[in-house]
Amino acid sequence: MGDILVGACSWTDRQLVASGWYPRGRRDAEGRLRHYAERLPVVEVDSGYYALPRRRDSELWVERTPDGFRFDVKAFSLLTGHPTRPGALPADLRDRVPARGAAGPALLDEVWGRFAEAVDPLRAAGRLGAVLFQFPPWFTPGAPAERFLEDCAERTKGWPLAVEFRHPSWWRPERADETRELLTSLDMTAVGTDMAQGLTASLPPLLPVTRPALAVVRFHGRNTAWGRGSKEDRFRHDYDVTELAAWAPRLRRAAQQADELHVLFNNCCGDAAVRAAETMRDLLAPLRRQ
Repeated sequence: MGDILVGACSWTDRQLVASGWYPRGRRDAEGRLRHYAERLPVVEVDSGYYALPRRRDSELWVERTPDGFRFDVKAFSLLTGHPTRPGALPADLRDRVPARGAAGPALLDEVWGRFAEAVDPLRAAGRLGAVLFQFPPWFTPGAPAERFLEDCAERTKGWPLAVEFRHPSWWRPERADETRELLTSLDMTAVGTDMAQGLTASLPPLLPVTRPALAVVRFHGRNTAWGRGSKEDRFRHDYDVTELAAWAPRLRRAAQQADELHVLFNNCCGDAAVRAAETMRDLLAPLRRQ
């Protein structure tokens, strides 16, 4: 059975910092990461989506975490086809972001290069668990999407790449096998999800393993405000132990097919995500010993 690493999708979220989960004396940037890494073995860097990351940050994260700790870094918005504010880019690139339409090839090449440079210290130290490409809801199956994925695969050779689709058609029963085969052929990890069901945008609670090195599942909470309202509206959900325990058999099966399984909680309201992660870690502890 592969290693099961359970964590949260942020360690810097303002509500988490304000929740009291971090003890007194460990609420500065260094203290928070060191405390988090003592409690949980993996974390997602969600800030990589909102602003192009910096190499110096990666170097500091390596210094402040133990061997075996993993960072799953969310890919920058421009690289996944999301609208990107000029202010999210370094100052020297801001005047190159188009007001409308897609970014030009030269800008994309530059951003790809800087993103790769920023995460390289994590790769070199063995701390990079995955680069998470979370695609927008309008990224639907078809030839254009497949060409985009192929380009991503070409640009990220040697990276551990994970892909989360937001349009449910990728995982509908009549399409799911084709999606698995596509990601397997590109050596990409399919990201499984847990979220509210019965909504137009609901993704099924699947955990497909498309790459033997790594499987990933993200728990978004089960709030029916998904897709609208504030962040707190969308992600406010306290997982109870029954909801988490129901996932244990599925997680065990995935861990039997992969060298490493990352279980990440994205219900980042207050300390809900880290509490859920700690509960899931304890539920899975007997499985990890087998």
